[in-house]
Amino acid sequence: MKAMILAAGYGKRMRPLTDHTPKPLLQAGGKALIEYHIEKLRDAGIESLVINSGWLGDRLADALGDGSRYGIAIAWSHEGTPLETAGGIRHALPLLGDQPFVLVNGDIWTDFDFAPLLAPRRDPVHLVLVNNPEHHREGDFHLTEGGRLRDNGDPRLTYAGIGRFDPALFADLPEGEAKLAPLLRAAMAEDAVSGEHHTGQWWDVGTPERLAELDRLLTRC
Repeated sequence: MKAMILAAGYGKRMRPLTDHTPKPLLQAGGKALIEYHIEKLRDAGIESLVINSGWLGDRLADALGDGSRYGIAIAWSHEGTPLETAGGIRHALPLLGDQPFVLVNGDIWTDFDFAPLLAPRRDPVHLVLVNNPEHHREGDFHLTEGGRLRDNGDPRLTYAGIGRFDPALFADLPEGEAKLAPLLRAAMAEDAVSGEHHTGQWWDVGTPERLAELDRLLTRC
């Protein structure tokens, strides 16, 4: 199975740290954020990675290369202007192929075990959810006791930026900018989305303060 790491954002909330460094290359615990994903996906059994790039994408590609030093092949989907999540996936479909793939946001850190996502599933979408962080208390979706995701209902949890997707979900999108949320809600309306609740470590590294806090945590470990 392949995986895609989303790494094309501008990282505006992280400025000035991202003025000259792409956000996924910012370090915590002595390692770039994206390197944690690469290593965990490789160890889970992912065969190859697709990484999309936008802002300072040449620096990202220069730093990570073809993945040989990590023991996993990396292919690059260069966007120029970021296309949002769904648009970026649509643009990368020729690299992803026609089989389900794992998707990970490049600006999170987690101890989530990716290996179970590689197991066969009947649903075209499976999302990982986490407890609502302080900066997103309202959450995103409701997870039923049966493991189904709904756009309505309480309590609500937050989408972790981790999931497994069938590429057919994106095949009919026109090339260009497109958000993921409308596709997810449409799939939920068809009862085509399953989910799970990860209660371990998960960090949305969206500000310099959160990055510094994560760095302190990982340095102590």
